[in-house]
Amino acid sequence: MTTQSYNTASAKALFEISGTSVAEWARVRGFSAGLVYQVLEGKRKCMRGQSHQIAIALGLKQGECFAVDELSRRLLNGAADKQGR
Repeated sequence: MTTQSYNTASAKALFEISGTSVAEWARVRGFSAGLVYQVLEGKRKCMRGQSHQIAIALGLKQGECFAVDELSRRLLNGAADKQGR
């Protein structure tokens, strides 16, 4: 599955041509509208937390979003895999 990757200008253009406000999109997705604007303005590095999730949802970066429990499970499984080698 290939995901479309956008830059901030093309993401902003999509909002404009769709007639959807950034605030509405943020509300529907459960994000802070202010934080979405900051991501779109390039004021966030989007390395972790909600800004990371927003950047992925906007198609600005590739990555995964999962809960802390899932991260812990994957880390434990990775450690177990390395011990078994």
